[in-house]
Amino acid sequence: MQQNISTYDFAGKKAIVRVDFNVPLNEKFEITDDTRIRAAIPTLKKVLEKGGALIIMSHLGRPKGVTEKFSLKHILGRVEELLGVPVKFAEDCQKADEQVAALKMGEVLVLENLRFYAEEEGKPRGLAEDATDEEKKAAKAALKESQKKFVAKLASYADCYINDAFGTAHRAHASTALIAEYFPNDKMFGYVMEGEIKAIDRVLKTPEHPVTAIIGGAKVSSKIGIIEHLFDAVDNMIIGGGMVYTFKKAQGGKIGKSLCEDDQMDLALNIL
Repeated sequence: MQQNISTYDFAGKKAIVRVDFNVPLNEKFEITDDTRIRAAIPTLKKVLEKGGALIIMSHLGRPKGVTEKFSLKHILGRVEELLGVPVKFAEDCQKADEQVAALKMGEVLVLENLRFYAEEEGKPRGLAEDATDEEKKAAKAALKESQKKFVAKLASYADCYINDAFGTAHRAHASTALIAEYFPNDKMFGYVMEGEIKAIDRVLKTPEHPVTAIIGGAKVSSKIGIIEHLFDAVDNMIIGGGMVYTFKKAQGGKIGKSLCEDDQMDLALNIL
């Protein structure tokens, strides 16, 4: 039977939770906006209050490997503050076995930035620009095998899985869709995800017109499904974020060095 976070028995269990702690940091590695961390606290506290232990995983930024600037160690203090319990840190997602084994109920362990590992997104790194199709194919195949081991390792740390990272839920990453397969009867959404899904259902199924959708994000390509699905449900649509520049350039606008998906400009015009 599919479980949910309100009814699940966490007593004596270790829960691995995918959160979205992708928060902005200044040059001193200080958090400038902790909204996303605060949003996940009810889910995290639920596990602890019900007698479980927490293994927290998240990404931070868009690193192409291990980068000091994007280490999750910089946010540990704020997580401790908000949870009210000490928080331990695993510097390597793939080598946290001992720390996980030593984790007692009521304790918290944060894993290092998932995107330090190419296996999280499943995209090969370090390929030469002039790499042949055969080299690209071989790199993808090797990474796919490596990704399987990466996901299995993450799953081995816990008895149940919670996805509370709404911003990355649409991506088939190691820490979202792939790891969920390891917990057929012990996976659930957290309160952030639950709230977002209920809000979307309310707007799409029983809306009070007029309805205006505001859509942000960096890429048109990752939002096209949402945009097309909303066409028949909303009266107005406002597109913001980095993907605006693809629309502007497609219409002949000047965007300087702003982010743009040149291969999506025809799609942008079709959307308009």
